[in-house]
Amino acid sequence: MTDVLEEKVQKLPLQARQEASDYIDYLIYKYSVDIKVKPRAGFMKGIVTWMSNDFNEPLEDFNGYMV
Repeated sequence: MTDVLEEKVQKLPLQARQEASDYIDYLIYKYSVDIKVKPRAGFMKGIVTWMSNDFNEPLEDFNGYMV
């Protein structure tokens, strides 16, 4: 398989070789990351240990946008 790919790449112009190389890098990244693992509800439970009492209050910087 490697020989076939190498032959195909050799037939490409230089710019297309770079694009093929970039795409291969993308595929390596794509298949090295475990995509099947998705965050579930509550996966951050216990991480935030403190939050300001006025966390949900509007910021003064946005008063001009508030109606």
